Amino acid sequence: MINVRDNQVWLSDLRAGGEQREAALADLRALLLRALPQGIARWLSPENPEFEPFIEDTAQETLLRVLNGLDTFEGRSQFTTWVYKISVRVALNELRRRRWRDVSLEGLMEDEADDSAPHQFASFEPGPEAIAERTDILQRVQDIMAEELTERQRAAMHAINMQGVPMEEVARRMGTNRNALYKLLHDARRRLKHRLEREGLPPKELLEMFGLS
Repeated sequence: MINVRDNQVWLSDLRAGGEQREAALADLRALLLRALPQGIARWLSPENPEFEPFIEDTAQETLLRVLNGLDTFEGRSQFTTWVYKISVRVALNELRRRRWRDVSLEGLMEDEADDSAPHQFASFEPGPEAIAERTDILQRVQDIMAEELTERQRAAMHAINMQGVPMEEVARRMGTNRNALYKLLHDARRRLKHRLEREGLPPKELLEMFGLS
């Protein structure tokens, strides 16, 4: 059975060392192994023979990063939400490295248009109200991206920042050069950040969430 902890107890237990830390790590690992399969099933099929080993490796790497980054947790969300975001980022970064050569820009834009995407970033331990609020915010950010950015800007940002395709490859597929692509991305980030600030949304956290920081 997983012990229920608030943010301060998680931090205290993980910093304590010994059996106290081991128990907290075991609970975090159990939460990750329960949540990650649903979280990454959109990108890696559970029928894939690599699925279970990938989940295990991702959970282990996440725990290492959590231990190394405890001092960076700012308490703006539940600790488990923060941990889950790290795990999803770890998983997607690895999947991007494996697959970007086989993905077209059109395919990347189809991923962006998938209405289920915001739900993949929901915490695995909040209440229904927190899930609804978080989903609404993520959907709002996606709406802002659609309103503020051109299709070309969205395609480039999605490919580079969310799918991990190298800039040189994106430039080649878009029929442009690296310098022009860099300017396009710079302008897109600036427009998005300004709009988020006007909307009263926290740009830093949301930009990081979408891989745009």
